[in-house]
Amino acid sequence: MLRAAGIVPLVQVSAVDEDAVARAQGPFAPPAEVVCALAAAKAHDVAETMAADPALRGHLDDAVLIGCDSMLHIGDRLEGKPGTVEAARARWQAMRGAEGELITGHAVLRIRQGRVVDQALGHRGTVVRFGDPSPADLEAYLATGEPLRVAGAFTLDGLGGWFVDGVDGDPSSVIGISLPLTRTLLERVGVTVAELWSARD
Repeated sequence: MLRAAGIVPLVQVSAVDEDAVARAQGPFAPPAEVVCALAAAKAHDVAETMAADPALRGHLDDAVLIGCDSMLHIGDRLEGKPGTVEAARARWQAMRGAEGELITGHAVLRIRQGRVVDQALGHRGTVVRFGDPSPADLEAYLATGEPLRVAGAFTLDGLGGWFVDGVDGDPSSVIGISLPLTRTLLERVGVTVAELWSARD
């Protein structure tokens, strides 16, 4: 999505234990706080990992680092990646024909000479209206493995898009990174989108 929007990112996967970070927020934490805490933990983990790696350290001389996390809030539950076919099947049996809110949290770190000099956190919520896939279609979808590794056990821009009837809000946040939210957070740390366009080459 960022490439299509004019930015060529360096992608680094964090080693954060997402379940542990979510549990640390406590059972009554608002969903937005949970996803923002996860996004911040991922961003800081990647910053530390890159700073410790001589091959990557140079990227942090003058950089913006964006951490993202999404979870589906449905039926008073906050759902992340299901991980197993059984969990994904159970999620879809509860979601079919229903609505949920995909809550996306972003953390933007402004880094100079390897140090975080500023940061901004924020979240977006987008209502997702789920379709009612046939049992055969659902089993075929589960067999692809796609729903096991994504928040809420579905995608909008992949195979799961066949089973989403609509969204109310920011579709980019459902796909993975909210462009409007990211623009706002970048502005808070003193960076414009146009600067990142000009730096892409």
